[in-house]
Amino acid sequence: MIKCHRTTARYNSQLNSDSGLRERLRELAHDNSGLGYRMLCGQLRLQGWSVNHKKVYRLYREEGLQLKRKGKSRLKSEGRGMPQPATAPNEEWALDFVHDTLSDGRSFRTLNMIDAFTRECLAMETDTSLSSERVVRVLDQQSALRGVPKRLRVDNGPEFRAKPLDIWAKKNNVVLFFIEPGKPMQNGQIESFNGRFRQECLNQEWFTSLKEARQTIEEWRINYNTKRPHSSLGYVPPAVWAEQHSDNAKTLYL
Repeated sequence: MIKCHRTTARYNSQLNSDSGLRERLRELAHDNSGLGYRMLCGQLRLQGWSVNHKKVYRLYREEGLQLKRKGKSRLKSEGRGMPQPATAPNEEWALDFVHDTLSDGRSFRTLNMIDAFTRECLAMETDTSLSSERVVRVLDQQSALRGVPKRLRVDNGPEFRAKPLDIWAKKNNVVLFFIEPGKPMQNGQIESFNGRFRQECLNQEWFTSLKEARQTIEEWRINYNTKRPHSSLGYVPPAVWAEQHSDNAKTLYL
């Protein structure tokens, strides 16, 4: 018997290369890109492969088949932070919601929309519920009367981040500018308007019905645009300011 020194001995691995299993695992992962290794392991077992989830997980990682985490996608028409100040009518519209209650305790809200340059209040939509589709409807109405703005400045509310508004913005080549979370003064003009609206209208009235609220709020909007002096506009109403500073401005109060 020939003896050899133990330092010259070499162990020959008896491990299976698992080439067939690897190939089938890659095929299954390619055909089912949304499945993780446990689901793939289940499929392998159904096809007659005698494997446990630990082995499948090892091969799954070695083959680089891990699911890629999908980050939250940004809206296609999205801007962020503070845009440059508006220098002409229709360059930027600012939108926001205000909440209040009727005399019977029912809640309602208004969608307020202003022109950032003229400070005109373009619309005040009042209802118990205002969805993203309703926001788009109001934008369509005002765009038909005044033309489409270059951008909209809004907060991060669900009505503004929903798909209907993003689709409308892309369709009309409008940039959506979202303020940074927790920084309402990045939309300071609409915040200032909302404060005046609450102080001069909502806090002064006691609405018994939604119909009464709509009528009173619309009357206040028209008065705000046409008669109420605006301190940042040299104490003239927004409608007068718009006429003085743009030949193309459309001031519509029906």
